[in-house]
Amino acid sequence: MVAVREVPSRDDVRAGVVDAAARLLRDEGADGVTTRAVAQAAGVQAPTIYRLFGDKDGLLDAVAEHVMASYVASKTASAQDAGGDPVEGLRSGWRTHVDFGLANPELYGLMAARARSGPSPATAAGIEVLRTRVRRLAAAGLLRVDEQRALMMVHAAGHGTVLALLAQPEQDRDPALSEAMLDAVLGSVLADAPAAPGTSTTAIAVTFATAVPDLPGLTAAERALMTEWIDRALRTA
Repeated sequence: MVAVREVPSRDDVRAGVVDAAARLLRDEGADGVTTRAVAQAAGVQAPTIYRLFGDKDGLLDAVAEHVMASYVASKTASAQDAGGDPVEGLRSGWRTHVDFGLANPELYGLMAARARSGPSPATAAGIEVLRTRVRRLAAAGLLRVDEQRALMMVHAAGHGTVLALLAQPEQDRDPALSEAMLDAVLGSVLADAPAAPGTSTTAIAVTFATAVPDLPGLTAAERALMTEWIDRALRTA
């Protein structure tokens, strides 16, 4: 009886290539992640990588998504939820981001370099997670700046903190720098208290902006116009 050889599925081959590239990146650094080396480690032909990922950047994007997903999955749900407190949720996300960067310096460096030609899918996904966290702050009346400004301030500070720490030898890093940077940013973007009568008009406007998409009885054009008015007022403020 002739044995039938089982052919790996496309998804299995893709996962094997991504895993091989991740191992090479961890063990040998960015210079070790060549198409030839990855193909050999994964037991495939080099053209297979191009068929699956398009080019090396596509492969690195897939590696970044895989490593980041694995890292986040290793965190407990309670750490991610932070008890439903939007401020603690943002703090939890910041710490996860910084810890991920320090635990994966080669990958983080590649992602940072890749951003010069546009954010990688992994980076874009991370920004969307951050956007959700910032939206929760706005909906709770806790922002003193508009959502986009808060988003970019937190993103820029977190990214810069990781790069600054990675630029130093591990033994010379300031262990308190990350939390100090986070406190500085939160001091700039957070209002003193949830929006209520008597609080700043800016905080109230930011909070109201989160409700515009759900206001009943308005057309899409009217919602867009209202959003434009609020954005204009916030820019002036």
